[in-house]
Amino acid sequence: MRNNKAIKVIVSGGGTGGHIFPAVAIANAIKNKYPNTEILFVGAKGKMEMEKVPKAGYPIKGLWISGLQRKLTLGNLLFPVKVLVSMLHAVSIIKSFKPDVAIGVGGYAGGPLLKAASMMGIPTLIHESNSFPGITNKLLGKSVNKVCVAFSNMEKYFPKHKLVLTGNPVRQEILQLNGKRDAALAHFKLDHKRPVVLVVGGSLGARSVNQAIQASLPLFKKNNYQLLWQTGKHEAAQYSHSVKELSYDGVQAHEFIYEMDLAYQAANVVVSRAGAMSVSELALGAKPAILVPYPYASEDHQTKNAMTLVLKDAALLVKDEQAKDLLYEQIEGLLSNPAKMEQLVVNINRLAVSDADQLILKEVEGLLA
Repeated sequence: MRNNKAIKVIVSGGGTGGHIFPAVAIANAIKNKYPNTEILFVGAKGKMEMEKVPKAGYPIKGLWISGLQRKLTLGNLLFPVKVLVSMLHAVSIIKSFKPDVAIGVGGYAGGPLLKAASMMGIPTLIHESNSFPGITNKLLGKSVNKVCVAFSNMEKYFPKHKLVLTGNPVRQEILQLNGKRDAALAHFKLDHKRPVVLVVGGSLGARSVNQAIQASLPLFKKNNYQLLWQTGKHEAAQYSHSVKELSYDGVQAHEFIYEMDLAYQAANVVVSRAGAMSVSELALGAKPAILVPYPYASEDHQTKNAMTLVLKDAALLVKDEQAKDLLYEQIEGLLSNPAKMEQLVVNINRLAVSDADQLILKEVEGLLA
């Protein structure tokens, strides 16, 4: 890249783990190949990235920016002011840092930063992790140089000549799953003779999924299924109490599971929301999955993510409002149908991309050639 001279990179965006994890993975890929690279993150003040990015070892600056609400609020009235102030701040950051390239991953902060970078003639690239792009990336697609996407058929949202299918960069531990099942079962003290169902709803939890699982606990016991259940922090004590009352060693409730690589390996079936990163990790883990999309995600993008798998017979879908009535039925039906489980595994694994970070790095290198 540019005669191997030290380069400067700005990475902007965030708001959710689905934006932050890819952003850090991209930064790590650049830093691993070009150790002298100077990387600066730009996020939205008060959002998750302001805490998570420094923990990953990178400096970050915050813009005063947020999204529009669906109802009339003071924040909405201030939105034009926030955009103007953030654009001016973004220009100031760019002039001070002098980046060679700017990368956006979606989220509020990416809009002003990438727009300013484009206007100032700096090479720009965005990564869209979902099958339905957020408004920030949709708007930026017209002005940036490259658009890296995780799903196919994105020509309807972005200029075709800018598109590159790269997949989603995922956490390194998820890329190293093979051969861990015995260690995974031992870690969670699970019996290899009984089926294991992993239920994950994000760090905050998924209320509808949790309530469906809570109501079905006696059926897990009756059928001798094991349950590894990430409840999230909301009402975690209540779910733990329900598990204790069940008096069955096959069910574990965890507020948060840090060893997600081992949890995937232990599972025979996974129940999950349909965020972009969850879908990508399930594909790499090659697990039979039942997806329960969060219906209030922006533009209902989780349902669209899930449908990309369902239409390829790579996962099952249960609507959020039907979880209490149908979720356990789908779990039991899948566990009792090994042929269907194998079919889902084969099909979802076809969608796996293990080198997304390297593919995006290649595009960055192309911009700086």
